[in-house]
Amino acid sequence: MASHLLPVAALLLSSAFLLMAGGLHGLLLPVQGAIHGFTTFELGLIGTGWSAGFIAGCLLVPNVVRRVGHVRAYGVMAALGCIVILLNLLVVSPTAWILMRALSGFCFAGAAMVVESWLNERATKENRGTLFSIYQMVNFGASTAGQLLMVITPPSEFFFFAIGAILYCLAVLPTALSTAEHPRALKTASLDIRLLYRNSPVSAVGCFMIGMVNGAFGTLGAVYGHNIGLPIPDVALLMAGAVLGGSLIQFPLGWLSDKMDRRKVLIGIASCAIAIALVMVIFQPRTPAVVIGLTVIFGAAIYPMYSVAVAHANDFAGPDEFVKIAGGLLLLLGVGTMLGPLFAAEAMERLFPEGLFAFAAIVHLLLALYALFRMSRRSVPAKSERAFQSMPVPKTATPESVILDPRAKDQPAPAPAQPTPQGAGSPRPDDSNVIDLEPID
Repeated sequence: MASHLLPVAALLLSSAFLLMAGGLHGLLLPVQGAIHGFTTFELGLIGTGWSAGFIAGCLLVPNVVRRVGHVRAYGVMAALGCIVILLNLLVVSPTAWILMRALSGFCFAGAAMVVESWLNERATKENRGTLFSIYQMVNFGASTAGQLLMVITPPSEFFFFAIGAILYCLAVLPTALSTAEHPRALKTASLDIRLLYRNSPVSAVGCFMIGMVNGAFGTLGAVYGHNIGLPIPDVALLMAGAVLGGSLIQFPLGWLSDKMDRRKVLIGIASCAIAIALVMVIFQPRTPAVVIGLTVIFGAAIYPMYSVAVAHANDFAGPDEFVKIAGGLLLLLGVGTMLGPLFAAEAMERLFPEGLFAFAAIVHLLLALYALFRMSRRSVPAKSERAFQSMPVPKTATPESVILDPRAKDQPAPAPAQPTPQGAGSPRPDDSNVIDLEPID
């Protein structure tokens, strides 16, 4: 284990600080926005801004890295993240926060891609699975720790913004001091819905719907907790507990999906999410322990869905198509993540705080019905299924996360890395560095 960790320890530490800052920042804004009187729809737009910026970062940051190099690009992204969280403290306005959240998402995507590209460079056929698992553990643990920082009761709201800024600054140090060789050019992704739908209709439609619910809950779950009267520490536990539930259930669900039609697993966990959502809507619990317990189960249902959907798509993909398919599904997930907070915010404003769960129940019902319909149209040959592999937290997954996935090991070998002096532009990569989703005739 130590032999796998030592060469990438600085990169993992940098990623941990970044994820801690991101976890704290993402929870802090909706809570403080609600305290300052932002409408639920405005808070939903903050989540939409993050997703739009994150997708833009996945598409545009590779060009930035080619111009200035990995270390400089990473430093710029982390520094801008620090600037944004401090501006959130100084400029309290819904419009400003929406725009700044989009910039934050852009910077977060860029910084994460740089770290992941370095990890990809260090990964080998022998240690890829171990490194991927460790990276997921770091992502989950750091993001959860960042949220749980709000369990601390500070004397003023300034405390959380300052801690977030410090974490963004700390994220720069390990990468800046790392002596690891600069990796090859970052990957970009393009979206071909026709190819994705033809490969696996359930995965294409499912990732979009999963993104809608995950984006809505990730943005507005804290607003729901605030609106029903939970204190800030309990709101932090609510959001962290949901992610924890999703993490703990990943591998049992993965094992089950390897034994049966993955669409049945999707229908099962969607049904569980619907049941919990209806309990929240009908009974409207207000006891903190009950609310947190139910959201842990809700998170256990919604967060593993993305991994199951990607695994199902991979069952039908060719041996060299995983990167193309997974990269496209990631963008579909992102589009859903942009739209979900808007619809859920409207439901919360027109109905009640539990409108968030009413929205989730409707989307999951549509997903389950569509999966049932597709099961009547196409069967899954048992021999075509590949082993399940959990995926990073969807909100933080980039095209570089896809390349790091052990299922990408069957892809054609990338071109050798070209040494690039720090600060100098690097030559444009060849087509092997692009997640190309050209249609298959």
